[in-house]
Amino acid sequence: MKTQKSFETDQGVLYVVGTPIGNLQDFSPRAEEILKKADLIAAEDTRHTRKLLTHFRISTPLISYHEHNHRTRGTELINRLLEGESIALVSDAGMPGISDPGEELVREAVERGIPVIPISGPNAAITALVASGLQTQPFIFLGFLPRSSKERKEVLKRWMNIPATLICYEAPHRLLSMLTDALEILGDRNAAISRELTKKHEQWLRGTLSECIAYLTENGTRGEYTIVIEGSTCEEGEENQEENWWTSLPLVEHVEKYIKEGLSKKEAIRQTASDRSLPKREVYNQYHQSD
Repeated sequence: MKTQKSFETDQGVLYVVGTPIGNLQDFSPRAEEILKKADLIAAEDTRHTRKLLTHFRISTPLISYHEHNHRTRGTELINRLLEGESIALVSDAGMPGISDPGEELVREAVERGIPVIPISGPNAAITALVASGLQTQPFIFLGFLPRSSKERKEVLKRWMNIPATLICYEAPHRLLSMLTDALEILGDRNAAISRELTKKHEQWLRGTLSECIAYLTENGTRGEYTIVIEGSTCEEGEENQEENWWTSLPLVEHVEKYIKEGLSKKEAIRQTASDRSLPKREVYNQYHQSD
């Protein structure tokens, strides 16, 4: 049990700062103030963030923190926080910690008793959801689906019978194959697909998955996409609703079943933790103790 009073601390603080997903006018005055007063800004792409800092005349030192250096750089940042420095964590766009390694830095800071203070800002998933025209709650955010069709289908199968709206991100060169897999696994559900959110060329497609696929096949794909897909409309208790199939399995066998189905060890541990409502670190530790 840990408690945190965010504004009653003289320790080093990790600020998780939301930045614009496209339109610079979405940058909040509070976020600007935090980036100016922090001792250091940890950015996913320093070149990208430098443009934001230059626009708002922010001169705080900048350091990279991304998927290729997050282990060594994360240790360095934690040590600086423990020494009393304040660090602002930013991603290329939106809230850090969502589909980027910021999640690991936040987790480590919490475990070490370092205050973590969120500075709210734009988020592509929620922005797309509220304008999708689909049910807004409950929803499940899937991030970027696996690159391989086989693994992607396995993830979709896991959520196909859940009556919750699905949200994911996708790169333009994988969008059509991802939508084709979604059509095969989920059926021809309603969907809302957005690109270039908040930017000059923002565009929306709203229709069935097959209609969206036909349009994109003819017109091409450009920019980063956020996809919102209608949840299952299966009635509670239908035969295809497989709830808690893992109940009789030991935790290790639960993880290994997902690995046999084609997931990576990391993805299998994450999904097992989600199934059992356990912290990922607890599942990770139990699984590796069995090695």
